[in-house]
This record gives sequence, structure tokens and C-alpha cells, in this order.
Amino acid sequence: MSGSTTGVDFEFSNGDVVQEFGYDDDVDFDIRDDIENTTGEALEDEDYRGLADGVLAWWRADDGDTEDLTDFLVDCTSGLSDGRGVIWLLAPNHLSPENVSAIDINDAASVAGLSVTTSHGLDSGWTAFRITSHGRR
Repeated sequence: MSGSTTGVDFEFSNGDVVQEFGYDDDVDFDIRDDIENTTGEALEDEDYRGLADGVLAWWRADDGDTEDLTDFLVDCTSGLSDGRGVIWLLAPNHLSPENVSAIDINDAASVAGLSVTTSHGLDSGWTAFRITSHGRR
């Protein structure tokens, strides 16, 4: 995503369909706006039943434990065509009481058959984790 206010390239392109999971009033609205401006499409919500090119997912410590996060990540893959496409999981950073450890995110992703390939700390207090199916980088 060129021109991102976050400094992270979320890898979405014009026309991509991005499904969002875990939306609440604490999300980073600049990230949402950047993705919508890049794709030219509104983000689809959790109830969307079509195919998505990627996922924007928000997860906080009070959303559940590692097992719940694993289930959440599996749900995030359900709309991705043939399991392809990237999931960007955003979790509050280490300064937040809602922080989720990178170890827990890696464990949940692994159990779900996914891999965390990179992470980026954002000025907004969120950390973005790029998650793909095994073998995709």
C-alpha cells in the first residue's frame, strides 16, 4: 500500500476485497482508511460470504486465550480463496494491558496451519503481524 500513514505495506491493491474481523471502537481508523483508499473498496465485515483477497483482523487479550485465537485465525481463513491471501492480525503492543504476546500469536498461527512471517510496531499502539498459510511468504 503506497503512501500508508502507518509505514507498513499491507500488500493490498486496487480492487482487492479485504474482510475485517474483530472490529471494535478501539481500532486504528487510519489503517482502515488506508486500506479502503488503496483498494477502492469498503472493508467487508465478518458476515461477508464471498471470497476475499486478504484479511484485516483485530485481537486483544480480553478476546480470549491462545485456543480462542487459533479458532479466530481459522475463521479468518474461511473466505480466502484456496487458503491464499494474507491475514494481517493487529494486536495491542506491549505497553497495553490488552497486549497479546508474540509467542501466543505464533503458537496460535502454527496450530491453525499458518505462519507469522513478519511483524511491525505501529505508532498507534498496535502491532501488525503478517500471517500466511505454511509455505507462502
